[in-house]
Amino acid sequence: MTNLNFKSMFFALAVSGAVFTSCSDKKETVVAADTPEATVADDSAAKQDTIKITLNANDKMQYDQTELNVQEGQTVVLTLNHTGTMPVEAMGHNFTLLKQGTDLTKFEEEAAKNKENGYIPTDTSSIIAHTDLIGGGQSTTITFPAPEKGSYDFLCSFPGHYSVMKGKFNVN
Repeated sequence: MTNLNFKSMFFALAVSGAVFTSCSDKKETVVAADTPEATVADDSAAKQDTIKITLNANDKMQYDQTELNVQEGQTVVLTLNHTGTMPVEAMGHNFTLLKQGTDLTKFEEEAAKNKENGYIPTDTSSIIAHTDLIGGGQSTTITFPAPEKGSYDFLCSFPGHYSVMKGKFNVN
């Protein structure tokens, strides 16, 4: 096979892969509240300044990770997979990253009042970023800039889940 034919085949495979992926039922959402956009000087810096995180949640109200580590200013691409089978109405999950100092109990009380908004409070001033609420077998992805250095709480805001579905989002 000539080098040109190989390049043509590689290009065709890459294009068909892109078309195939764009037809999936995964959601892509960009949600960031009150956080500055990260700036990137060039392509090599962009690769270093982006971190991809996959977080899995199941029907037992568990995340597979309770500690996530990123660098200040990095672009975070977080994918939440619901690995269970229960529907969103019975066992919905999301990822909600909160600002430092947020009272988790008070936040959850407000979230529980907002079923029509995916259990995200109408006052989002304490939220840095959040995913959509998803059910078994679904995935959702968000992109947001990491906040300033510190330790932040993340949780699932579905009623009753935050007591066990929570963790620390550490920014170095």
